[in-house]
Amino acid sequence: MNSTIRYFRVDRREIGFFRFILEAYDGLAALRTIDSRKGLIAVHIAPGCEADFTDLAADLGHSFRIEAVNSDTVQDDAFL
Repeated sequence: MNSTIRYFRVDRREIGFFRFILEAYDGLAALRTIDSRKGLIAVHIAPGCEADFTDLAADLGHSFRIEAVNSDTVQDDAFL
């Protein structure tokens, strides 16, 4: 099964917090940091959990910036 990958720009100070929250939702998603200076991250969402992740991200978006970015924005070809 393949995970869904979504890319986001977040406040760089919140990357660790976001990672810890996702880890608390065991099996929901995994976060990978692409560029910590820019706050650019990739979230690998487990199959069937897309709606739950979307709800969680929307909720967290009230506390800090979570901005979806197009995969074309990601310039780390080795990561993709």
